[in-house]
Amino acid sequence: MHQEEKAARLEAERAEGREAMKGVLGGSLFARSLGGLFSRHPKLDEDLLDEVETALISADMGVPATTEVVERLRKRMKDRDFADAAALFRALRNDLLAILRPVAKPLEIREDARPFVILTVGVNGVGKTTTIGKLARRFQLDGHTLMLAAGDTFRAAAVEQLRIWGERNNVHVVAQGQDADPASVAYDGLQQAKARGVDVLIADTAGRLHTQQGLMAELGKIRRVLAKLDERAPHEVLMVIDGTTGQNALNQLRQFHAAVKVTGLVVTKLDGTAKGGVVFALAREFGLPIRFIGLGEKPEDLRVFDPEGFVDALLPESLGAG
Repeated sequence: MHQEEKAARLEAERAEGREAMKGVLGGSLFARSLGGLFSRHPKLDEDLLDEVETALISADMGVPATTEVVERLRKRMKDRDFADAAALFRALRNDLLAILRPVAKPLEIREDARPFVILTVGVNGVGKTTTIGKLARRFQLDGHTLMLAAGDTFRAAAVEQLRIWGERNNVHVVAQGQDADPASVAYDGLQQAKARGVDVLIADTAGRLHTQQGLMAELGKIRRVLAKLDERAPHEVLMVIDGTTGQNALNQLRQFHAAVKVTGLVVTKLDGTAKGGVVFALAREFGLPIRFIGLGEKPEDLRVFDPEGFVDALLPESLGAG
């Protein structure tokens, strides 16, 4: 796919994604908590700031990020920067965007890396294997050839899930069955991907072993094994995080990042009961690129992360995109 076509498709997807985000995130706790504030507190005072603080913490934004935002608003309020509550909310929007804009970096499949190796990590239940299928579909639409390596050998269902997906979409899946050595599966996958000249290899990994320490050691081993065939591999370590797990997501990322040097994030399950605020907490603490967010079950519900669309979907529509 040519650069012009890719840019046009990305722009169309962004517009479509903003509509989807509005529909999905508009009902989140984040949106509901802030939605009533404007009507309840038209006056600029400490009560309004206290309510904003409570709303942000309740929505899983976390104390450090919330405190930073609220203190900035408090200082500006004391300096009489705001004519009314609407001006304060517009400043809130800008502050929220300032947290997210630096981490909005789409995943680029580099031409100088063939195959481009994506190692996906994350705890069980976050939608990792499903996300791999959605990513593979996206790369196919972009005109890339690809292969999958079924490295979550701890779970027979994960291997089978990838196999079925591969059959349906005519994508070769490298698998060695349950309880095989995941590093061996990854190595085999990269060998075959090189031999076949494919553009992208996506390797699944376990989300749980008998001990957390064992899992982290295994991920480190996979990295080292891949580097034997290509010293730059993996080119992307993509961690899938469940957006409903709140502050627990930060602990997960700390552990995985220490073990395997995460380079990008996918935040899933932002439909349904998700609060949305954890995205800000992740961005503030780690500064890692947020590549995609998951807004539903369908392949097209995996969206390139768009901070403006995300923030505007969370904020009450009455505030506008000021």
